[in-house]
Amino acid sequence: MVKHQPLQVYEKQLFVSFVTGIYGCRWKRYQRSQEDSSRWECTWFIILCSSFLLVLFWAYFWLVAQNDFNEFNWSVYNRSGAWSDETIPILAPTTVGFSYITFLMILALFHISLGQQLNLYWVHKIGVLATLFTTISGVVSVDDIWGDEWDILLVSLQSTAPFLHIGALATVTAISWLVAGYVVRRDRSNFQVTVLVIYIIILLAVYLAPLTFSCPCIMDRHTLRPRPDIIGRRGAPMLAPENTIVSFNRALQNGASSLEADVTISVDGVPFLMRDRTLRRTTDVGKVFPARQFEDASLFNWTEIHSLNAGQWFLKSDPYWTVETLTARDRLRIGNQTVCSLVDMLRLAARANSSALLDIRRPPPEHPRHRSWFMDTLWAVQKAGISPKRVTWTPDTDRGRVRGLPQSANEKLSLEEIRQRGITSLALHYSKASHTDIQEYLAHNVSVTVSAVNTPWLYSVLWCSGVSSVSSDAPQVLRKVPYPIWLMSRSAYRFIWLTSDLVSVALVIGIFCFQNFHMIRWKMSGMQNYNPEQIVLSAVANRTNRDLNVMKEKLIFSELNNGLSSTEDISLFPENGYAIYSQGGLGD
Repeated sequence: MVKHQPLQVYEKQLFVSFVTGIYGCRWKRYQRSQEDSSRWECTWFIILCSSFLLVLFWAYFWLVAQNDFNEFNWSVYNRSGAWSDETIPILAPTTVGFSYITFLMILALFHISLGQQLNLYWVHKIGVLATLFTTISGVVSVDDIWGDEWDILLVSLQSTAPFLHIGALATVTAISWLVAGYVVRRDRSNFQVTVLVIYIIILLAVYLAPLTFSCPCIMDRHTLRPRPDIIGRRGAPMLAPENTIVSFNRALQNGASSLEADVTISVDGVPFLMRDRTLRRTTDVGKVFPARQFEDASLFNWTEIHSLNAGQWFLKSDPYWTVETLTARDRLRIGNQTVCSLVDMLRLAARANSSALLDIRRPPPEHPRHRSWFMDTLWAVQKAGISPKRVTWTPDTDRGRVRGLPQSANEKLSLEEIRQRGITSLALHYSKASHTDIQEYLAHNVSVTVSAVNTPWLYSVLWCSGVSSVSSDAPQVLRKVPYPIWLMSRSAYRFIWLTSDLVSVALVIGIFCFQNFHMIRWKMSGMQNYNPEQIVLSAVANRTNRDLNVMKEKLIFSELNNGLSSTEDISLFPENGYAIYSQGGLGD
């Protein structure tokens, strides 16, 4: 008796071939497998997931740290002595590495969803390890050079937390398809139960995460305070050389209501504007006084300082990639800039009816003006003809001798200390000014100026927090923010939060029910030993060979695992397109 088995016809699987080919270099059908992945490959999948999370964290850090790129370059300059945009060598490989790891992660998830065995190609393993170790070394280096910057991550969550929550919610909801497939479609085991429990814990954590959010912009619109004033920090250093007359002019033209400057006292008692300890970065002192280029800037007299060019460095180094936007007239004017004196800056502020915030660096002990530096500063204020009420004094020394000027502090103080010192305002870094602290200071009539604010998202957060003014290197950017980027009432956000959670719960339950129902039908159909993704069984008796897509790599016979004994013979008759077998030989 001859039994006939229909030929197993294989459909083209271009997408599966693409996924397995790119991920594991398994382009042919016979190279693929739907067996469980080995522990070694599962370990590599865990390494890939860890690399993805680390690179994601790294990319997010640099996205929000864009606010302080100038501070990073300045920190590197203080260590290396050479000024350049050090963010480019970091951002370029970060972008490439993030794109690469994300692409591999997507391919791995497709493997799991399609039931394919994970088998990461050795070239990708090298790429994953290279990306992982490069990112780790970057994190360690930043922690050493720029460790204080990690605070911006917590600050950024005040703006991004609601949106990150929606993204996390969508991600864990989508992953439920893979979890359900793994838990439902296989025989139960302790590991599967563990996976399910971990997933449920993560899901609940994401659902309840908004309870921990502290977002100033979740507030009633009628309680929003007026738009914070913008203080030009060293003028507008992205558009012109910092601490020069051109830079301060640009700041005023771009909506700055006040000017902030770094003041140094020369050896002959003339206050001038300089941020660095030396003159090397922002002047041509290496050309004019090569033997003195490493000396403290305060050890030069005013005649020597005024003879230096303070604009050519900006045109040559192009620290903010803005030189190409300048006109020929602007470049000529910038190229002829000299070091600005405090008197010239205060006169400009007086003409513009604006105020000034002075960050004064006290001369070193060996300096001849070490004890009289505050008198030199007061003399410059009087000579400039600006009202003393418009000049804010920030140094925490000799406050009793400058009672005529508004007093400010650069550190967070208690209300009692503020009253004792006669301070009327605080100038704090954004990482030191929490929403709660700002509200407490405002309730006691203490104004708060926050620095350095260079991006719209940070400006919006501080606006919602109620600060009165911000100090910025980019007034031209903040002037384009007429309203907080986003503002939402508590009831509206609560509605969005609960609705999103309920939709996610419904989808997760629906996915698990669908997977379970699909598994029950699959088992009841008696097809549990077939591979429905790769094999299509069809009756081909009435079809010609030309209509069939015959597998040329290898043939898989489902009956081999479904009841054939070792004595059964298998034969293939390609001339009629059928596979036949007999037990104990061919019968009549």
